[in-house]
Amino acid sequence: MTLPNTMKALEKSYPREGLWQVQAPVPEIGPDEVLIKVTKTGICGTDIHIWNWDEWAAHTVPLPMITGHEFAGEIVELGRRVSDLKVGQRCSGEGHLIQTDSRQSRAGKFHLDPGTRGIGVNEQGAFAQYLKLPAFNVVPLPDEIPDEIGAILDPLGNAVHTALSFDLLGEDVLITGAGPIGIMAAAVAKHAGARHVVITDINPDRLALAEHVVPSVRTVNVNEEALPDVVQALGLKQGFDVGLEMSGNQAALDQMVDALVMGGKIALLGIPPGQSPVDWSRIVFKAITIKGVYGREMFETWYKMIAMLQNGLDISRVITHRFDVDDFAKGFAAMKSGASGKVVLDWT
Repeated sequence: MTLPNTMKALEKSYPREGLWQVQAPVPEIGPDEVLIKVTKTGICGTDIHIWNWDEWAAHTVPLPMITGHEFAGEIVELGRRVSDLKVGQRCSGEGHLIQTDSRQSRAGKFHLDPGTRGIGVNEQGAFAQYLKLPAFNVVPLPDEIPDEIGAILDPLGNAVHTALSFDLLGEDVLITGAGPIGIMAAAVAKHAGARHVVITDINPDRLALAEHVVPSVRTVNVNEEALPDVVQALGLKQGFDVGLEMSGNQAALDQMVDALVMGGKIALLGIPPGQSPVDWSRIVFKAITIKGVYGREMFETWYKMIAMLQNGLDISRVITHRFDVDDFAKGFAAMKSGASGKVVLDWT
């Protein structure tokens, strides 16, 4: 296969709001890398931060940068030392690029490597016709997982990592934040055997989407309904066993602490803006366990979520908007509206 010299890409070219469609060189791969022809990409909240060029983006992202890290595609070239993959293989991939010399990596805890860099954030990313990726990071896609689902395995992995942080079988689960990852976490919790799954938010569009994706979930608009009333209506004598905090909102975390049983467990994925006051005495006296979640466990999370997708987990309805890449601005507008689920761009 003869590859072109240049490719279409979405680049953060200037330190101001927006992205720009450019012609960029097709990446040259090293001996341990593969070249992937991208077919679908998902727009992430991180991409919105970069689009807006907020304080975090300005301090983190070097320019120019091809953004994007949620993708699916097909391998079109192999580095000379790559032997366990093949040209033509469909794949997604882990967007966290790790080092191998840290204590965490040497212990096999790759997702905790302090030297981690992200494609589309620190390294040239997936909003492009071609992406180079270490073969180590490639995740082959089974035939039954379509490309558009492959393109959102990264955020699904966040949901799976968070939801499976604690045993959910027969447990009552509270999720705060009905964004796409929170909704996918609700689907995972039900698939993993949770009894009651309640998800809270203040955005009626997102709560309606949660009901559409996971019909058995109980949605709560906390501006209109008191969470303690829901606890009572469900017959939960003490409260919820497990909390999954996806919103990054301090009030939501406070409500979660109040609503948990003694000895309850919380997995935190949401990132609050700046510093947040925490009443640690309530957490201590309720003997609550808190776990911070970052990314996906490499590669246990990938194995788990692919197995669940093959075994009936359906997240397809969380994708609400699909655009050709030339209409990428419409995709970002949909994401920024707060009324969308996942937005997928088509590169074919």
